[in-house]
Amino acid sequence: MIRFARTLIVLALAGLLAACVTPTPYQPAPPRGFGYSEVRLDQNKFRVTFRGNSLTPRETVEDYLLYRAAELTLQNGFSHFLIVGRDTEAKTSYRYWIDSYGGRGWFYHGFPGWYRDPWHRPWGGTYDAQPITTYTATAEIILVKSAVQDGETRAFDAQQVLAAVGPRVVRPEQVQK
Repeated sequence: MIRFARTLIVLALAGLLAACVTPTPYQPAPPRGFGYSEVRLDQNKFRVTFRGNSLTPRETVEDYLLYRAAELTLQNGFSHFLIVGRDTEAKTSYRYWIDSYGGRGWFYHGFPGWYRDPWHRPWGGTYDAQPITTYTATAEIILVKSAVQDGETRAFDAQQVLAAVGPRVVRPEQVQK
């Protein structure tokens, strides 16, 4: 029984690790997780967000945002949508590694150029800083019945967006293969 529980825990951790080493698939975002989410602001107005992990390129995050906007449009009985506000935020953090010729330690970056290694060897060592950037795209959209009827030439046709972006959309079940 204990062996089964250990195996189950190892498999769960392996699954979590695998999820961390692939770009974010097109999926609903769990709380504070990666994927899409939306908030209804009015009868025909939404705020749509797509948050990608550090392996998800900016272009993919923005494509998935448009794809979700198109899906919402059709799900709510509309054919077109307008983007009235849009932003893509890049957030960069750093992963540090220290190797002081055999002794590893933590890396502290307080003020620019000030570093401290508690295991510092007088003969030197190496520091490695790896930037990790994640992108979050957000847009406010207004759903409209028809671009021509509403006089909006800037409106996106939801069917055309799905057809154009759809072939590039990777869903969670495609990642597990």
